[in-house]
Amino acid sequence: MSGILRTPGSPVGAGFPGDTRVTSRPWPPRPAAAILSAGNSPMTRPSVLVVDDDEGVRTIVCGRLAGEGYDSLQAADGESALALALERRPDLLIVDVAMPGMGGHELVRRLRQRSSVPVIFLSGRVEDADRIVGLKLGADDYVGKPFSPSELMARVEAVLRRTRGPASGGTPLRLGELELDPERREVRVKGRYVPLAPREFDLLAMLADKKGRVVTRDELVERFWGVEDGAEVSTRTVDQHVARLRRKLTTERRRVLTVKNSGYRLLWD
Repeated sequence: MSGILRTPGSPVGAGFPGDTRVTSRPWPPRPAAAILSAGNSPMTRPSVLVVDDDEGVRTIVCGRLAGEGYDSLQAADGESALALALERRPDLLIVDVAMPGMGGHELVRRLRQRSSVPVIFLSGRVEDADRIVGLKLGADDYVGKPFSPSELMARVEAVLRRTRGPASGGTPLRLGELELDPERREVRVKGRYVPLAPREFDLLAMLADKKGRVVTRDELVERFWGVEDGAEVSTRTVDQHVARLRRKLTTERRRVLTVKNSGYRLLWD
């Protein structure tokens, strides 16, 4: 288990004056396999599963989540987190990368086989290569340690706003062998569940909302990416996500059509 060192000063992100930076100082580890729960209220509010072997980090993050109106769950290791995520179906996960046993990367890799729940990585590994690995695994954001709790809350809100997007509360749709359920955020092909990352699901849902009309790459960038970490996201990012979406749709990949020099549309029949 790790101890917590809280250092007053400037936050990691701009715009949060007087905030506290949170980091961890390694102490001799001890087993942490139990699933822990924060709060006793029924999960009618958005729920967030916090996964970190550092109890202090979990306590701080869950305390801030409660103050912002979220319900929270805790898991001290990857194995417990995977079971809890599949059983309780939280709205978002905050996951440490380096944990004993199943680490954060493996947790998300396994989770993506069965769920498209949004994920934010929280890690002391802050090199570009580490961020890229996390995002390619299907994470929606990556926050480095030490971190500003206020910035983390802002990112939680932003990820939930993006991933709930156009797909909230819609009517189930069937096109050929493709089924899309906006309420459950599930996609099936030939009756089999297709594990999409949150943005892949939302890209498909936005195309479905347009009922065969063209959605430009610029529209998709503005809707789902905007500006991240101070850098503009290129339209090439959209193309990469669409390519992954098509591969996962297997026999129904033909429905996602490219419109030259413009964007994409869904084959509507």
